[in-house]
Amino acid sequence: MDLEEAKEFRERCSQCAAVSWGLTDEGKYYCTSCHNVTEISKEVISTAAIPNTKINAINRGLKKKRKFEKGWDWYVCEGFQYILYHQAEALKTLGVGPELKDEVLHNFWKRYLQKSKQAYCKNPVHTTRRKAKVLEDNLCHSDWASELELLSEADGPLESGTEVQSDFEIPTHFPITKAAQSEAASVCSGSLDGVEYSERKEKGIVKMTVPRTLAFCYLSLLWQRETITLSDLLRFVEEGHIPYINAFQLFPEEMKLYGRDKGIFAIESWPNYEEIYKSMIEIATFLDLPRFPEVTEGCYLHPNILCMKYLLEVNLPDEMHGLTCQVVKMTGIGEVDFLTFDPIAKMKKTVKYDVQALAVIVVVLKLLFLLDDNLEWSYSDLAEAYNEEHKKDKPWFDFRKWYQIMKKTFDEKKQKWEEARAKYVWKSERPLYHSHIDKPVVYKRREMVVNLQKQFSMLVDPTPVVEKKGPSSFQFNWTEEGTDRTCFHGHSLQGVFIKKGHSLITKNSLYWLSTQKFCKSYCKHVTTYEESNFSLSYQFILNIFSFLLRIKTSVLHEEVSLIEKKLFKKKYSEAKKNSSGSKKVRR
Repeated sequence: MDLEEAKEFRERCSQCAAVSWGLTDEGKYYCTSCHNVTEISKEVISTAAIPNTKINAINRGLKKKRKFEKGWDWYVCEGFQYILYHQAEALKTLGVGPELKDEVLHNFWKRYLQKSKQAYCKNPVHTTRRKAKVLEDNLCHSDWASELELLSEADGPLESGTEVQSDFEIPTHFPITKAAQSEAASVCSGSLDGVEYSERKEKGIVKMTVPRTLAFCYLSLLWQRETITLSDLLRFVEEGHIPYINAFQLFPEEMKLYGRDKGIFAIESWPNYEEIYKSMIEIATFLDLPRFPEVTEGCYLHPNILCMKYLLEVNLPDEMHGLTCQVVKMTGIGEVDFLTFDPIAKMKKTVKYDVQALAVIVVVLKLLFLLDDNLEWSYSDLAEAYNEEHKKDKPWFDFRKWYQIMKKTFDEKKQKWEEARAKYVWKSERPLYHSHIDKPVVYKRREMVVNLQKQFSMLVDPTPVVEKKGPSSFQFNWTEEGTDRTCFHGHSLQGVFIKKGHSLITKNSLYWLSTQKFCKSYCKHVTTYEESNFSLSYQFILNIFSFLLRIKTSVLHEEVSLIEKKLFKKKYSEAKKNSSGSKKVRR
């Protein structure tokens, strides 16, 4: 359909009176507003007066089609592969080693295609209903297969001894017949298997989705023991450093995407921590992955290192790190077997490394300040008085002052975050349509929207363009000069300790358990979280810490309860006999 060649036709449409014409493949004029097709055809300029010439085309239908008019024959899994490739490239720019894409993610994805019977098997699901090029052949002969390099020969080994089965012959590819072409080019889907894929519900198969591409990325990061946690990964997605929303825009122009493809690749919600974490476990189990490389004390994911990182992030004293290390040792959550992910183990354990580290810090704060809306403020009075009298000495940590600074900073941060989410434009620059019939209408509407946005932007006051900040593991910089925010990293905890013999012990000897009674094994959650049942200080701590990871407060509360269960085994057993509630116990 060529709108340029129809500009000379200026008659009004008999149906809608609009003057907006296009040309069909038969050379007839049609109205782009109401799709009314006229009987008038485009006249061909006579060449009788021109010697030694001949007519090369009689109408639009005999002209050579434009390069991208038909597009490639492609499968849904190729679309996901393209998204994975660009996500891996984005991680590479963030400092992740190239072996994550070239080796780890490569092998995970190849194994998934075999397990889901989409490639590297005797009878791929794509050839069950019609003869078509096999996936391997398509990928090897497409223009961008050499660039992607996520799929290669079928006999490539996987990591840690797991291999893709190679006891099969790659079938010779079949030429696509005209019937198959017309079926593939139906109004239902731009991809060859979009309709089949959207309706496929095979038991035991983990169906690929756009959110699960992030689960693949996190599995690869975990295998490599990279310095990116799951919360960091999702935050980088949110900040636009890793493609996710409208990632289909990265597809080549030849990959036509419409109809059922829209429901598969178009995402209009932000990735959720719990959902991605659950998908990661499902994929690892589905792929029968072996035991992951061990998370030792020197690894970034070890709680001792993550606790130090988050203590800096939430502006708490460095001296607290020694206490967090003690809690990690006493609870056993720093042991290699506890931290290492093993998908095929009978009693497999999964660890939310970032959530666990923040939960340890919450437990330490309760050990020091109790967080009962009383003791922490008493200690603040003592610290304030000491700091006034000893201005030249190392200041004591003042919980009240820390609370005020953190509340102001996080309120501002959260407000900006909510405004950014509210203003986010979900519409993609590459319009999506249900069929080729809707294409001119969709593109025209898109053009109108862009024009209106330009006009409205001229009416409002011009605002300075905020430069996009580079990716960082930290969301706050407490040592930044020119701010009125106090940095508490170097403050002392001497005000909450007393000397006993040759050692220091905490003044506070009480502790209240966050959960008195855990849920039964058949429940989907370990415990519940009702804000009204807890102190305001505890609520505040959970709120700012959970916002830091973009998780629900109930998730962090649950992790705190599990650590307390390990730390106070005897006290928990005694408290369990009492009625539910956050009663204090003596340590």
